[in-house]
Amino acid sequence: MGSYRVCMCFRRKFRVVEAEPPEDVKEAFKKYAEGGTHMTAEQLRRFLVESQSDGSVTLSDAERIVEQVLQKRHHIAKFTRHNLTLDDFHHFLFSTDLNAPIGSQVHQDMNAPLSHYFIYTGHNSYLTGNQLSSDCSDVPVIKALKRGVRVIELDIWPDSTKADVHVLHGRTLTTPVELIKCLRSIKEHAFSASPYPVIITLEDHLTPDLQDKVAQMVTQTFQDILFYPKSECLQEFPSPEELKYRIIISTKPPKEYLEAKGSEDKENNIQKGKDSDDDAWGEEPSNVTADHENNDKSDSEGSEVNEDGEENNDCRPIEAPAYKHLISIHAGKPKGGLKDALKVEPNKVRRLSLSEQALEKATASHGTDVVRFTQKNFLRIYPKGTRFNSSNYKPLIGWTHGAQMVAFNMQGYGRYLWLMHGMFRANGGCGYVKKPDFLMNVGPNNQVFNPRVKLPVKKTLKVKVYMGDGWHLDFKQTHFDSYSPPDFYARVGIAGVPGDEVMKKTKTKEDNWTPVWNEEFQFPLTVPELALLRVEVHEYDMSEKDDFAGQTCLPISELKPGIRAVPLCNRKGEMFDSARLLMRFEFV
Repeated sequence: MGSYRVCMCFRRKFRVVEAEPPEDVKEAFKKYAEGGTHMTAEQLRRFLVESQSDGSVTLSDAERIVEQVLQKRHHIAKFTRHNLTLDDFHHFLFSTDLNAPIGSQVHQDMNAPLSHYFIYTGHNSYLTGNQLSSDCSDVPVIKALKRGVRVIELDIWPDSTKADVHVLHGRTLTTPVELIKCLRSIKEHAFSASPYPVIITLEDHLTPDLQDKVAQMVTQTFQDILFYPKSECLQEFPSPEELKYRIIISTKPPKEYLEAKGSEDKENNIQKGKDSDDDAWGEEPSNVTADHENNDKSDSEGSEVNEDGEENNDCRPIEAPAYKHLISIHAGKPKGGLKDALKVEPNKVRRLSLSEQALEKATASHGTDVVRFTQKNFLRIYPKGTRFNSSNYKPLIGWTHGAQMVAFNMQGYGRYLWLMHGMFRANGGCGYVKKPDFLMNVGPNNQVFNPRVKLPVKKTLKVKVYMGDGWHLDFKQTHFDSYSPPDFYARVGIAGVPGDEVMKKTKTKEDNWTPVWNEEFQFPLTVPELALLRVEVHEYDMSEKDDFAGQTCLPISELKPGIRAVPLCNRKGEMFDSARLLMRFEFV
């Protein structure tokens, strides 16, 4: 029972009532319990196989579920019954532990070359907050690794004595952290969430003697888990499976730094502007595009150039692992324009970096060249320099063109970051998601996927939003409204290629901690392989901005059909203890 002060004289009282099972749940129970009042483990197994499409479920799996539900609901240690009532069945369906919307295991082929995967990538991974004045620390690096991020970026500079190496965001007021501290933390936490390789991208601003010192630090810290090629260039990169529990270094070879002189820093200093993503949870992803600025300087990293200005394509054996030889994924600034930067070399793999704006320009004029480049080489996208508050950008442009490393400020916030979290919930959250076949296929006349071509609908996703629960356990009674229970509504939609993107909204349920909506939506999908289901819950506020009440984002390629419990997260993407929705997914 909760009470809310209405005025000085009296209080309104409201009871948090547990909502009864939706009609579809009652119908399923009636059908599979064959009209009885209890459902046996065998009947539950049939429901899971036939209605939930869980074809691998055995009778012993179903028996284990029955035991877990009875133990959780009735705290029965020694079971006097081995079947479920309607309320038990509803409890099972509404349990995020027992009935999750996506799987938790790695299930994709992990034996393709590394460039065949989207990789969970951080930008300026050492920053605790904004890009200009926050502290540099190993803490955000550790947080990112624990979340499954596989690419960590470190900007390395000489310290004030020029005798040691610090990590900091150059030419800003950020306070530094020692490189060795970051390296040790990476070694300790690299594989806490995933066994697949961690790539360290170094933005190097060092003198040759300090580069030698970094080579020593890296080799001594990582020892035999450090992967580096046995020849100076790789014709194809090994697979995530082959590189399990290995650390990989990616940066420009040393002499290219003297030529490039930090073009990404130039962009940071030249551009002036305001982030478009300063809303409490960010703009709608479909409403924003990167602005095209004439002074955009892209960090177009490309093929290595030797002292004579000729490409160095001879793959000589490496003797000692000096700084240059520790670099497995070569980055560099190519000579010539974008067409040259996107050139695919037959006997070499490399990494190219583009700002979010440079990517938009490149895809507008050379979209299929970008796709062809990413079939073998790595493309890294990074946020524009004016995102001072560590906001992010739309990741789908990079993904639809095959970019493996769409680098995000993981300490940021907002809807774009939720999409990033959603994409990398796929494949067991291991940080590597295999690119769809259509991004890797080459057709007649060397044709590749063209993201600008409108495609026919491939499948339609039907989503039913039944109800929500758990907010009264996660929030104070007066969090949403001082005078009455909350008025919740849900927003459900798609992030993906432009033709698939849409958001829809339920009605608002007034004065109810356990809202029941029972509303169904249909989403036609032309590219379901890259589509993400967006779910948000808000609390309607007549006089002010609506309150945020939870969100999640799920890869549609991984959605399990049937009635599922969908856990909600806070703005940072951390899961609430209790708040969740009961939903049904069906593909037609």
